[in-house]
Amino acid sequence: MTKEIIFAGFGGQGVLSMGMTLAYAGMLEGKEVSWMPSYGPEMRGGTANCIVIVSDAPVSSPIVTRFDVVVALNQPSITKFEHAVKPGGILIYDSDVAIQPPMRKDIICLPVAADKLVAELKNLKVRNMILLGAFLEATETVAIASVIEALKKVLPERYHHLLGVNQRALELGKHVAEEQLVAAQ
Repeated sequence: MTKEIIFAGFGGQGVLSMGMTLAYAGMLEGKEVSWMPSYGPEMRGGTANCIVIVSDAPVSSPIVTRFDVVVALNQPSITKFEHAVKPGGILIYDSDVAIQPPMRKDIICLPVAADKLVAELKNLKVRNMILLGAFLEATETVAIASVIEALKKVLPERYHHLLGVNQRALELGKHVAEEQLVAAQ
């Protein structure tokens, strides 16, 4: 099993930490991983993305142009990376920011209404974890327990009091994706 993923959005949305958390979780499960961040000169508000590869076999190159999964947190990322999803792949996106939803019919499009969900959790900063939870449900790449353990390494210790809300966000995203995937069948 090899999954090639790109997480994309604006700087400050937690795109790079989503990818790093997934990479750490993969390592905790004994998988081969690659994490390659990319961001513009503006750290907050500029574009940011990271390519993550999680595999049972050694990863030969971190450079990928076609992805099994794209997770897009903003409209520019949907527009830019929709074409980069392999046929039969998955595009997970925040439907609350999508001005023009994806149009491809040869991929699975998984909209996640993140605004409503972060409001339920009363924490705007866990939008990325909601989408990561949806990713986990759609791909079964790693277990939520591994992601929680990875968060302990990715998040600075001063934010460890937020591990509980991050776990709830992951579980909520996973649940929403499960409902979407069942409805699509």
